[in-house]
Amino acid sequence: MHDFRELKKRGEKITALTAYDYPTARLLDESGIDIILVGDSVGMVVLGYEDTTEVTLAEMVHHTRAAARGVKRALLVGDLPIHSYDDAPQAVASARALMEAGAHAVKLEGGASHVTQIAAIIAEGIPVMAHIGMLPQSVREEGGYKVKGRTRAEAEALLNDAAAAEKAGAFAVVLEIVTPETARQITNALEIPTIGIGSGSHCDGQILVTHDLIGLFPWFTPKFVSPEARVADEIRRATRAFIRRTMSAEI
Repeated sequence: MHDFRELKKRGEKITALTAYDYPTARLLDESGIDIILVGDSVGMVVLGYEDTTEVTLAEMVHHTRAAARGVKRALLVGDLPIHSYDDAPQAVASARALMEAGAHAVKLEGGASHVTQIAAIIAEGIPVMAHIGMLPQSVREEGGYKVKGRTRAEAEALLNDAAAAEKAGAFAVVLEIVTPETARQITNALEIPTIGIGSGSHCDGQILVTHDLIGLFPWFTPKFVSPEARVADEIRRATRAFIRRTMSAEI
């Protein structure tokens, strides 16, 4: 975890992407990514759930174990799903389950509201990445995905969350859909790195859902993502070519 602080001090950006299976994790690892997150976004882009609120700890353990088999050098972070860290003892037990599956660290949503859980997990020797801003596990209560940090009150609350997570021992904090200016303020206020997603370029690093980056989930692409590939189109093309070839051979 000390290495990421050093990267921040030197002004070197940190790269992170998601993976939920062996081949994707291996490809990302071989490509030189710094952090691989087995995110609860697996619920939407792999399992077909409406959002992340249906993802279970058992599912996260399953996907973490698969991804871990493909990782040799990157930091593998396992996401704690909703209601797997409602109190400190449960948080520790859930974090242990992900570590036993092969994770090197865990991530949870929340700042000041979850310092007890963060501290308890870290006391067990398990590194924690915090996550503030838009919290996908709270999307139903929020009524959708909304930009955070627009008002002074929101910005101050986020600064407090980030500071609380850092004080509790988190080694990094994800800022999701936070206004660029607020993200800049948080980044400048912390010694630990910020990892942004839809939060502008001032963060110390960036993370994306790999399916969004490579165009593998074409039914929804976040506004802040510019896909670098169109894998879904290639799958359709290859499938249709296979169908044509097979049908032609039958004739």
